[in-house]
Amino acid sequence: MRTNDELVRTEEPPTAAPERPTMTRTRVGLFTATCVVYVAIVIGVLTTSWPVRFDWQVMLFRPYKHWPEIHTFLDYYVVLGQRGPTALAVAAWLGWCSYKRRTLRPLLVLGTSLLLLNATVGAAKLGMGRLGPHYATVIGSNEMFAGGDIFPSGHTANAVVTWGVLAYLATTPRARRISSVIAALLALGVGMTTVYLGTHWMSDVTLGWTAGLLVLLALPWFEPLMARAEVWLLAAWAACRTRRTQVPGPVVAVGVLPQRTPVHDELPVREVVGAAGRARSTEARPLPAARPHTVRAERTPVSPSGSRRPPHADRAPRTAPLGPATGRGRTA
Repeated sequence: MRTNDELVRTEEPPTAAPERPTMTRTRVGLFTATCVVYVAIVIGVLTTSWPVRFDWQVMLFRPYKHWPEIHTFLDYYVVLGQRGPTALAVAAWLGWCSYKRRTLRPLLVLGTSLLLLNATVGAAKLGMGRLGPHYATVIGSNEMFAGGDIFPSGHTANAVVTWGVLAYLATTPRARRISSVIAALLALGVGMTTVYLGTHWMSDVTLGWTAGLLVLLALPWFEPLMARAEVWLLAAWAACRTRRTQVPGPVVAVGVLPQRTPVHDELPVREVVGAAGRARSTEARPLPAARPHTVRAERTPVSPSGSRRPPHADRAPRTAPLGPATGRGRTA
C-alpha cells in the first residue's frame, strides 16, 4: 500500500487560471517594427513610389478574369473579414468561454480590440480618403485625398483582429501556436480575395494586415484597464441581483414579537372574517337589556269575538273587547 506522502506526490496539481499577457521586450520590439512598416507603406503610397506602381500592375492584370471559376466561392469567403458576422460568431464563442470560466475577460478583450480597430483604421480611412480600383480616375496615380475610404483595408484588418483574438486568448502554448497559424491563413486569404475581386489595392491589403497586427500587439497595455472593468462589472451585477432579491417591507426576526407602542392602541382594529371573528366581535359589542319572554302556552289567543281565556286578575287585557256598538278595535 502507498503511504500518504506518495498519494500527495502523485496527485495532479490544481489547474491554475491562465496568465494575462504582459508587454514584454520582445512584444515591444515587434510593435515598434510593425509601426515602422506601417509608416513606410503610407509614405510609399503618398509619394507614388513602387507600391503604387505595383497596385496598378495587379489592377490591370484583372485576376477575376483569369480565374472566373472561383469567383462565386470567394464572394462568400470574403465574409470571413466582414465585421458584423465575424464579430457575432466570435462573441458567441467567447461568451460561452466566459460562462464556463466564470470570467468576463474574453468578452472584454474582444470589445477592446474592436474599439481599437474602429478608432485607428477608421481614422486612417477617413483621413487619407483613397479611392478604390473601380473608381480610379488617372492611371498611375495614388488616388489619395479623393473622398474614398479603402486605405487601409477594413476587411483585412478585421480578419486579423477578430480571428487573432482567439489565438491571443488561448490557454496553452500549443493552442496559441495553432490558433495563430489558422488566424494568419484566414487573414491572408481574406486580403487576397479583396484584391482578386478588385475592391482593394494591394497596398490597402498590406496596410490592413499591419494595422490589425498593431492592435493585437497593443492589447497587453490594456490588460490592467480590462481587469478593473471586470471587477466593476461583476460588482455592479452582484449589487443588481441583491436589490432584485430583496423583499420590500419590514423584516421581523423569527420568535421575536414587535414591541407595542401607544400608536398601535389608537389604530382601528380590523374585524376578522369567520366564526372566531364573529364570536370576538359579539363579545366586544354591548348587549341590549334582557326582556321577558312569553311562552307560547301563556299567550292569549285573540279571536273576533274576544279572548277565549277566562280573565285573570293579574293580567290586563291587551285590547278592548269588541262590541257591536263600538265597532272593530275602536272605543266609543
